[in-house]
Amino acid sequence: MESRIFCLSISILTLFLFACNEQTSKEVFYSYDIEAKLDSLNIQLTSPKQPLANYVHVVQTGNLLFLAGKGPKDASGNNIIGRLGDDMTIEQGYHAARRIGIAQLSVLQDYLGDLNKVKRVVKVLGMVKCTDEFTQQPSVVNGFSDLMVEVFGDRGKHARAAVGMSALPGGICAEIEMIVEIE
Repeated sequence: MESRIFCLSISILTLFLFACNEQTSKEVFYSYDIEAKLDSLNIQLTSPKQPLANYVHVVQTGNLLFLAGKGPKDASGNNIIGRLGDDMTIEQGYHAARRIGIAQLSVLQDYLGDLNKVKRVVKVLGMVKCTDEFTQQPSVVNGFSDLMVEVFGDRGKHARAAVGMSALPGGICAEIEMIVEIE
């Protein structure tokens, strides 16, 4: 009888410890720390400003985050404006899209508190303000996509659309929104 009680107690204790371990274990997605990676890329994230209109930066449903579109800002915080195929080169557009990537990483950091929680970048929509003849929208949005892969490795690779627009808010040259999966 005592041995049955002892075995039952051990079984209950084992189940309890297993359940506690399951609740506190955290899946590790990276062999490096994302903040250290950002430091090595000389990228500093800032706290995003509150939206001026009736929207939010992030909507979470389940383990998916839907990030509102962001436009590029220069180092002084001014919008990067222009039209690809007119007064902006592909290289300038690429750089602007990379700046949007930094803005979106800032939103993620602000929302999650830890970018290591990002399981993968799922989907990106890149909108490029351009002339009717301009057809290199993917080359511009590569500035964003390349940054996501630099930061998150293969988990930064994503499905994507890169489309041309005749106008974007405030004259910005590009706007990018994204969907991210988190743990």
